[in-house]
Amino acid sequence: MEIFEVLKNSKHEQEFDDLLSCAIKYARIRTDWHMAAAKGLVVEENERAYAHDELITSCAELSKRMKESGEPAQWRFKIGRDRKSIGDFACLLHAVMRIKAG
Repeated sequence: MEIFEVLKNSKHEQEFDDLLSCAIKYARIRTDWHMAAAKGLVVEENERAYAHDELITSCAELSKRMKESGEPAQWRFKIGRDRKSIGDFACLLHAVMRIKAG
């Protein structure tokens, strides 16, 4: 929630919206992928990997813009560089968005 509030208050609205879109897309794909794999179905890995790459790029872009404009960008270091951690972050953003939607 702390990171979400920092991002939400950024003046880089377009980059924040892009990050949210990427996070939601990735979280949905990750959930579908996990459920299919749990049922023993063969799943296509490329779509999930591509969405993950887009998410990582979006995180980097927003962080860069925030840092350049003097906004706090420590959130990027808090989520780490590990692909799984960044994917988990996307799922948390997705959950926060759902909770805030009521």
